[in-house]
Amino acid sequence: MSLHVLERQAEGEPQGSLVLLHGRGADEQDLHPLLDLLDPERKLLGLTPRGPLTLPPGGFHWYRLAGIPTPDPVTFWPSFTTLSELIDDLPKPLLLGGFSQGAVMSYALGLASAPGKRPAALMPLSGFMPDVEDLRYDLTDLSGYRVAIAHGTLDPVIPVDFSRAARDALATAKAELAYHESPVGHTIDPAIIPALRDFVASAIVR
Repeated sequence: MSLHVLERQAEGEPQGSLVLLHGRGADEQDLHPLLDLLDPERKLLGLTPRGPLTLPPGGFHWYRLAGIPTPDPVTFWPSFTTLSELIDDLPKPLLLGGFSQGAVMSYALGLASAPGKRPAALMPLSGFMPDVEDLRYDLTDLSGYRVAIAHGTLDPVIPVDFSRAARDALATAKAELAYHESPVGHTIDPAIIPALRDFVASAIVR
């Protein structure tokens, strides 16, 4: 499986990479404008991959729905493997984020990887930690591991309780958390962009 990837080049030598994964039914263009909003000085190589699946009701997907929080494993694992291969070869540190299905993939890639393979920081927006057959999280000690979570309290698609549960699990594992809730639906609240920009900037210098 190969992925179509939209790149935004860094100004000069990249100081790392920022990868954003779109939600269900969107494409690589959807989150691409966020690259400049989150990294306005273009210190990072920016990438927005396109999900490999085309499924009803249209657009591109990372996996077939099988309920929340249980993606269909037959379609989930090829996407997981292909994304793992993509991010392995990118300039470090790597910041990995996404919205909705993209957030789900971010949680899986960031928290099921061995510590040495883990992205430097995670930014899952309006998602959940997936429960997939054979997916094992390493939450024994995440001391100093940086995660920014955001979710709308009015989200009718993925209830905010899933982000609250992820927050609590990561806090128990001693991750360094930035957590944001907004009175919005299933969307990225523009009001949280400055906080996410600060998160990205601080993750680069570590």
